[in-house]
Amino acid sequence: MTAPMFLTFTTPPTDRYFEDYTIGATYICGAFTMTEDEIIQFATLYDPQMMHIDRDLAARGPFGEIIASGWHTIAKTMRLVVENFLPHNGLAAPGVDEVRWLRPVRPGDTLTLHATIQDARLSRTKPDRGLLHILLELLNQHGEVVLSLKPMNLARVRNPTG
Repeated sequence: MTAPMFLTFTTPPTDRYFEDYTIGATYICGAFTMTEDEIIQFATLYDPQMMHIDRDLAARGPFGEIIASGWHTIAKTMRLVVENFLPHNGLAAPGVDEVRWLRPVRPGDTLTLHATIQDARLSRTKPDRGLLHILLELLNQHGEVVLSLKPMNLARVRNPTG
């Protein structure tokens, strides 16, 4: 297995097009740290399972402490995707495949997003756009993948023909 090719974008998201994404490249898309208070706050509103909101019960459970909701982790990841990776072009995504929560996210974890372009192709029916197949991996401070998912995103072509 070869080491990933890490690239940095030379254009801001507002000027980014399909051609700016390189198949096989991995882009580092920022990081965030989870706090216990925000884990409990999010889960209280959207995923009120005891492992996310009850300190005493969580301490006696399999993780030994509060852990973040996977949906919370995805929501914070999406923020990094929008701010640092996706083109700001107004095109909607057709979907996400293979969401995996591989390790618990704990209070104090610092998580870094890696986005790898697995495939890219021009649209067969709309010459002004291309389809990107991406592997998103969120790594904790130990280099362990805690979340992976495979979104597909549309990106405008810089100079479409057709």
